Amino acid sequence: MTEELTVEQMAARLKEADDILILCHKNPDGDTMGCGAALYHALCSLGKTAAVLCSDPVPPNFGYMDMKLYDGSFQPATVVAADVASLQLFGEKNHVPELAHHVDFCIDHHAGNGGYADYTLLDETAAATAELMAQVIEAMQVPFSPVIADCLYTALATDTGCFKFSSTTARTHTTAAKLIEAGARIGQLNKILFDTVPRERMDAERMALDHLEYYLDGRCALIYLTREEIAESKVDPADLEDLTGLPLRVAGVQIGITLRQQPSGSYRISIRTAEGVDACAIARCLGGGGHNRAAGCELEGNLENTKNAILAEAEKELSRSLEGQ
Repeated sequence: MTEELTVEQMAARLKEADDILILCHKNPDGDTMGCGAALYHALCSLGKTAAVLCSDPVPPNFGYMDMKLYDGSFQPATVVAADVASLQLFGEKNHVPELAHHVDFCIDHHAGNGGYADYTLLDETAAATAELMAQVIEAMQVPFSPVIADCLYTALATDTGCFKFSSTTARTHTTAAKLIEAGARIGQLNKILFDTVPRERMDAERMALDHLEYYLDGRCALIYLTREEIAESKVDPADLEDLTGLPLRVAGVQIGITLRQQPSGSYRISIRTAEGVDACAIARCLGGGGHNRAAGCELEGNLENTKNAILAEAEKELSRSLEGQ
């Protein structure tokens, strides 16, 4: 059972720690990497030994975060998880399982956080873990340097869809304002994060849209990519994350589903929903989790069985949402 900490308590514990390993979740996105990198720079500014570790490779477009990746040069005395809701999300590669067997601190914003760490700072109303990490770094009395500002802005912007998602609040914008004042290069970052994609990613999007299918009287749209198509496109898996928003862009669609076949053969499922439809409820029924409007899970089985399973839960949630109107 985890013990919940306040921002001030988490900051105090981190200031007392040293030889700190910061763990990010597998298939890393901007929030987990940005928060991990920002905390790394904050700890280093206090003279601490720290490093970041992820089961999967860090996306190359995050190179500006300039973090040290863990190379075994020190024995971690403290392990901190950034934006990781459950132990399963740490991944199985890069020696992460043995290093994640005991997590001291977790900073997160997922309502479904499993409480695996000894101490947790959790706020499910935060649009991104970056909102909490910014508060912790401020409470540590570490000024936002330009690189910390870049890292936290990346985390904040990517988890809010460049501030378009309904999870965005006045606090989100206040945090962004502080980062901009501290030197976050928002023009360059927004171009990197939202306006530039590799050719391979564009090829993968074309393939996915070739599979665009409609279900449940047009209220659900689904796209998918097989592992053969992903291999053919030569796309970096990290570049596929923003495909998840495509099906929901279609007028009248309330549930958008993206299936991506993994090298093992299983399908990673991303669910995005319109207001009033609970994506997390759909994912939770299939062993996953997430947020009200964005969630996911992973299923074994062939494509048709996977479609049938997720569509059955989508239909139940659509019926529930209609009953609640």
